[in-house]
Amino acid sequence: MTINDPIFGELEYEYGWIKDTTIRFFGKETQIALMIDGEEDGKFDENQYIAYQSFIKNWDDLQPSLLQSIVDYYKQKQHELGYDSGLNESYPLIETTDQILDMITFDGIVVPYGDIFEGRDIRMTFNCTWDIENGLGISLLNEKVIEVGYQYVAI
Repeated sequence: MTINDPIFGELEYEYGWIKDTTIRFFGKETQIALMIDGEEDGKFDENQYIAYQSFIKNWDDLQPSLLQSIVDYYKQKQHELGYDSGLNESYPLIETTDQILDMITFDGIVVPYGDIFEGRDIRMTFNCTWDIENGLGISLLNEKVIEVGYQYVAI
């Protein structure tokens, strides 16, 4: 089943609404999946629209803080695993946020049901070189990173 939503555009239903779309991520056009939680009736709540529109409006300003949050998470994981000496191939030492860009691939945006948190809730999924199996997930509330973890954080 397909719908054409005025905000999200043309969506297909696959246990939630989804479409492939393109977004600029650090200057590069990136193919991602846009996933919106919703029932088959194709009705979304106002909070989902507000969260998504605010996210897109602030996207350019958000990217540096997202990247810093990923670097912080990476360094924490690296330390927890005892790889902070830089001797592990999967966890090389990172000196700059730019280095992490070569290690991640932006994969998707999730717009969860609007009643889970007070505020504008958006999640993001990434693939990453250091944990191919679990990936990377980021949870945002009111355009601020509140959690970084495995990809399930975002789903």
